[in-house]
Amino acid sequence: MKIIVVAPRGKMGKLITQAAASREDLELVAGLGPKGRDYIGEDLGTVAMTGRTLGVPVTDDLESVIDRCDAIIDFSTREVSLEVLAAAVAHKKALVCGTTGFSEDEMARFHEAAKTIPMLYAANTSKLVNVMNKLLEMVTRTVGDELDIEILEMHDQWKKDVPSGTSREMGEIMAHALGKELEDIAVYGREKGENPRKPGTIGYHSLRAGNIPSSHTVYFGGLGERLEITHHSYNWECFARGACDCAAYLEGKEAGFYTIQDVLNL
Repeated sequence: MKIIVVAPRGKMGKLITQAAASREDLELVAGLGPKGRDYIGEDLGTVAMTGRTLGVPVTDDLESVIDRCDAIIDFSTREVSLEVLAAAVAHKKALVCGTTGFSEDEMARFHEAAKTIPMLYAANTSKLVNVMNKLLEMVTRTVGDELDIEILEMHDQWKKDVPSGTSREMGEIMAHALGKELEDIAVYGREKGENPRKPGTIGYHSLRAGNIPSSHTVYFGGLGERLEITHHSYNWECFARGACDCAAYLEGKEAGFYTIQDVLNL
């Protein structure tokens, strides 16, 4: 499976490159960096600090290398990802996208692309986060109407979207288990002097500090007891390995919208 990695100097792109370079089922053919960066033209292995050269370039012109690949892995920015999406559709290349912060209309573009290419979107590529999502769905379907649900998510100081894409996905899973839409029941933070908690809502609380990789806790609060389900990542390597698993999964797949639940058979 021939792969192009977007943003190979970024925190995720660097780790994805390192993970892909260590696998026998993936072959890196190029990296795509932002226009004008001083590392454009250098070896991908050097740029992503793999400890060895890989014999493939980092370019800022996707059109010049896209036909060399089978799939693109993109964990970059909202603006860049939309450009990569358009190029993947035009050249009929499989795409794994883990960028978050898209609007509803922008997400619709990914679903539309799935009519043409194998499209896998994953807000979180950690295996254990996705197992956690199944647990959240089970708890909510079983006793969700009896409990207050609150989500606490923590990320580094550079995280752009609030709440995180992972916590939004968790909220959507639980809202749908309740037969509702998240946008109708989500409450984001609480101000001083607000009335008591409104039953049937899902509360969101977002912390941003230091270089916290990712942490999500869902609290199910009952009377006299509570259940907490938590996932902590110690670094971003689990997401990078998951992203590579997603790309490998798309080999030979027909056009369609895939998720990491398909990859993990959840």
